[in-house]
Amino acid sequence: MVLRLPGRGVGRRRILGLALGASAVPVLATVAARATPAAAPLPPAALGRRVAEVAAAQIGVPYAWGGGDRLGAGIGFCDEENGYLDGRCLGEHTVGFDCSGLSLYSWYRASGGAVDLAHYTVAQYHRSEPVARADLLPGDLLFFSRADAPLHHVGVHAGDGAMIHAERTGTLVTRLPGVFENPRWAAEFAGARRPLPLG
Repeated sequence: MVLRLPGRGVGRRRILGLALGASAVPVLATVAARATPAAAPLPPAALGRRVAEVAAAQIGVPYAWGGGDRLGAGIGFCDEENGYLDGRCLGEHTVGFDCSGLSLYSWYRASGGAVDLAHYTVAQYHRSEPVARADLLPGDLLFFSRADAPLHHVGVHAGDGAMIHAERTGTLVTRLPGVFENPRWAAEFAGARRPLPLG
């Protein structure tokens, strides 16, 4: 069967999500039926370490604009300006993560679904509490802003001043050491936040 997808962007993503979600329903129902009662929530430091571990496990996965969700890496898309490399739309042909897709997946997976972030950097910023640099824990989210692109990027703090992030089309998820000493990222740093559980 050939699935013809209308248009580009979010419409395509929704159809793909529905198709993939429909195939996952029997599996998810089986898992839910076998689930044990929920364990006590992890302390922030332990949860944050788990988030950083999940993010680190994605190192080497390609960047895909719009890619990634609760289930992991996903196909991206191209819009008017994003998803392209050298004039070619790579987003529609790449399974991977964009920056907010990586952070939402890492937090959702590490928290067992207790932290469910939107796939949008600005929404993730507002769904979390501020953290001073002196109080950073692995797993905290690092946000970046420019005058022409407010809150344009998010990465997962990996500890020791490092960040795991999906930067742009044509790159892979990577660990960037010394993010606060890096000329570009230090200049664009807009603050750190710690996501809040549902409730």
